[in-house]
Amino acid sequence: MDDESPSSLTDISLAWLCHNVEVLCVEQENGSLQLRHCPLFAQELADQLLHTMAQEGVLNDRTVGIFQNLEHLRLRRAHIQSSHLSAEAFRLALCPHKLQELNASHIHSDLTISDILHSITSSKVCRQGLQTLLMNGLRLYGEAGEDSVHASFNTLRGLKKLSLAWTDLEDRGLEDICTMPMLESLDISGTNITDLTPLLNCESRLRSLTMHGLQKLVMPTSSLIFVLSKLQLLRHLDISNDKLVMDGDNLVQQLLERPGILPHLVSLDVSGWRGVSDATVQAFVEVRPGMRFIGLLATGAGGSELLCGDGHLKVAGESNLTQLCEALRRYSDRESFIREVLTHLYSHTNSMDGPQPNILKLVLAGMQHHTDSLHVQLVATACVFNLTVQELVLGISLHLAGTVVQQLLTAMKNFPNHEQLQKNCLLTLCSDHILQVVPFDRYEAAKLIMMLLGNHGDQTVQRMAVAIVSILVSKLSTEEISELGAEAFIMKQLLSIVQQKASLGVVDSTLKFALSALWNLTDETPTACRHFIQCQGLELYMELLESYYAEFSIQQKLLGLLNNVAEVEELRMELMDEDLVEHILSLLINPEVEVDVRYFAGGILAHLTSVRGPAWGLDDELHCTVQEKLHSSILSWSSPEHAMVSYRTLQPFYPLLHISQCSGVQMWALWAIQLVCSQNAPQYCSMLQTEGGTDVLRVLSTHPDTHSDVKCLVENILKILERNLHPASPVEDFQ
Repeated sequence: MDDESPSSLTDISLAWLCHNVEVLCVEQENGSLQLRHCPLFAQELADQLLHTMAQEGVLNDRTVGIFQNLEHLRLRRAHIQSSHLSAEAFRLALCPHKLQELNASHIHSDLTISDILHSITSSKVCRQGLQTLLMNGLRLYGEAGEDSVHASFNTLRGLKKLSLAWTDLEDRGLEDICTMPMLESLDISGTNITDLTPLLNCESRLRSLTMHGLQKLVMPTSSLIFVLSKLQLLRHLDISNDKLVMDGDNLVQQLLERPGILPHLVSLDVSGWRGVSDATVQAFVEVRPGMRFIGLLATGAGGSELLCGDGHLKVAGESNLTQLCEALRRYSDRESFIREVLTHLYSHTNSMDGPQPNILKLVLAGMQHHTDSLHVQLVATACVFNLTVQELVLGISLHLAGTVVQQLLTAMKNFPNHEQLQKNCLLTLCSDHILQVVPFDRYEAAKLIMMLLGNHGDQTVQRMAVAIVSILVSKLSTEEISELGAEAFIMKQLLSIVQQKASLGVVDSTLKFALSALWNLTDETPTACRHFIQCQGLELYMELLESYYAEFSIQQKLLGLLNNVAEVEELRMELMDEDLVEHILSLLINPEVEVDVRYFAGGILAHLTSVRGPAWGLDDELHCTVQEKLHSSILSWSSPEHAMVSYRTLQPFYPLLHISQCSGVQMWALWAIQLVCSQNAPQYCSMLQTEGGTDVLRVLSTHPDTHSDVKCLVENILKILERNLHPASPVEDFQ
């Protein structure tokens, strides 16, 4: 499937089953679960269910119990990597099955290699049928050491493929392994093995040998070459070095120059051994026309035409982009190699002609494998920026772009104090397309970025973070804004930035974005409005209203937030300050002030003079003046051409339209409703009708005490409603 294809019905169903497994099961006496009603699963589907449970992180001692039902859930390929299973749960649930493959790599528990071997060998059907066994990253023994469990590899008589990479396997274990009669493929990368001589016992059957990063090997180079020369059936050999060092003993050179060695080789990896020449590699490849892959990363070789990697011979190296992509594909789980590849890739991504989604996927795979590696994340995030900058992001699928965002947020979370990494991530996120269109969890992103903002005083980081949060908050639902507004630290953080900018008297994008974020954060969110008051936000805003009197764009954002506060009845008394009210009144009646600013000034005054909520607590004369000026000023307003405001609901306006309200209060609410209905009739006319707003309007229109100016505005709105909800037919128009 491509990135834009929907998930298959099977995948959707299995994911749902994984996350509802507790509900669908009953608990057994031993604490494990069993499905209440279990249909007969096809064997491949049972395998897929187990794998999905492991991937989704829900496979544990309780949930694995469902696979004790051998009649309905028959397993052949058990992929349980990175799950949480004890030895007992593993033995009871999985070993009774006729397993052919088992991937138990990187289990997050005390389950050891010896535990797994003991459990497998105790089950005849499992022991006889198992052909593939992967146990990478596990310990050989438990706390009690070699005395804990006695089990041997050579009891697995049918095993063909064994992987024990990055385990504590030692020479004695290798000796045991090499007595297995059917073994064809062996991975002992990163183990404690010092001597490979036991491999001579496998010379008649071993076809694949991977021993990447075998740092404890002490046997002489000549002896190692001798052992390898005897493995005549080898088709794949990996002797790459994760330390990326000079080949002081000329191991690679001697291997490549030895006549007739490994005649059937199809794949050879010598990456990480510096000092290899193109000529030597080319001569080796030319006499083996069946070669399909060679790993030359960090060797110095790979520059010749034969080794470019464009033909049937794939090459992992750094000489060109093709080699780098092959290296990313092959080495996603090898940190030192990925670091090397990304460093070289970065220079290539500086000048990409068009979108490169395939390269981007490879970079993301490296990031996902090494989330705790600062070096990988640092270089990878720089590459991601280059691959998504400006119009390049438009050329990748939304699904892939969403994966990019999630990976960047993971990197930011894992390295909160690294300034350059934060910059790299924020630079990529500063994209209208990403912030407005790409699907990702905007609530969690906004919360994370605000948390990280307190760790950095860098102005560039601050500017980008505040801009991103401002846009993210504007895209959240009312419920999400309420949850975000409940986080007092976010309010404090944003107010601190505003205070910092105000103390310098500057008007820049950081100040504007911070004010916008605060405005959006308090929209229909009483909790956030309370935090604003508790964090001395009102005092700060009163100062800003004075100091930025001539900056209408700043005034609008200040008054927009105060209007949100004024909508909360219990907080209106906080705004009952004579200087504040008089300042707002001066903005309302000033014809030089833009209507955007006057609108929010009117909104604050309308709520403060409303008969709903606390009584007017200031001078009576000021009260009369506000009511009078509200009415007269609104009569002079003309609708702006641009979309000045948008609302999720019109509910806050309806209490202001009650017949007991003064005409100025009613007119402000009506002017606002008329504005949005005229600019976006389909949305707001429907909203008015479904919320019962039309009934409120009709009551106001027919009441004898309603002011004529108010009735005029009501009639205008009802006409807009009529035109939108009951459009005339073409015949009616003709008549």
